[in-house]
Amino acid sequence: MPMPLLQSSGFLTLDAASLPSGWDLLGAAILGLLIGSFLNVLIYRLPLMLQKEPFNLSVPGSHCPHCQHPLQARDLWPVLSFIFSKGRCRHCGHAVTWRYPAVEVLTATLFAACVLKWGATWQGLAACFFSACVLALAWIDWDTFLLPDALTQPLLWSGLCASALHLTHVPLHEALAGAVGGYAVLWAVYWGFKLCTGKEGMGYGDFKLMAALGAWLGAWALLPVLLMASVGGLVWGVFQKIRGQLGDNGHVPFGPFLASAAWVCMFGGISFGV
Repeated sequence: MPMPLLQSSGFLTLDAASLPSGWDLLGAAILGLLIGSFLNVLIYRLPLMLQKEPFNLSVPGSHCPHCQHPLQARDLWPVLSFIFSKGRCRHCGHAVTWRYPAVEVLTATLFAACVLKWGATWQGLAACFFSACVLALAWIDWDTFLLPDALTQPLLWSGLCASALHLTHVPLHEALAGAVGGYAVLWAVYWGFKLCTGKEGMGYGDFKLMAALGAWLGAWALLPVLLMASVGGLVWGVFQKIRGQLGDNGHVPFGPFLASAAWVCMFGGISFGV
């Protein structure tokens, strides 16, 4: 019987006999660093590609955004290049943003956590894929208030496929219910808010991300995801308001809070089932 992706056991709970080896965890972390390096490219370039800028994920090659000097292989090692260069471009000396090593380290941490909980299995690999997609979406939304279809739709369909292939503990009918329910609940909130206030409270990308999370986590996870994300977004909005940094429109990107809530549910085993 395949190991379930989502379990009703406690947060990251494993018995000693099922603990993965240190090599498995190290391999997952290294893979996470490499994927995190790619996610940095995706996070930066995909919104530009949507704006019809002359970009794709490989052209032009990696370069310093300030002096435009092409980066060499030694400039592209995840985290290590940032450390060895002391966080500055070797050519112009301009500071390199901390977000690059942060995304790499966070991806490595998520991958190691997936392997720690589900082992070096197809289920663990599916959890890594889910985590990488959700991280990219959260960061893009944080930067641009966009949740591109190019990521939300593959995440949705892959969640349904993972359920059909028993790579998650969510039965296919529950994954389908989660996808439909996830979209419908935010669609209803959107139109209810708009009818009451005349304003748009969120974008359609939030509906699609919630549908994708429902496909991966199941219908029973929708309520805790939505509650945790809403509370997190509200607290952050109040904090920004106090600091005077909320902006005139009062909008807060919802994707990062949905992503954080989804990880809590995934690792905590909050899902339909056992």
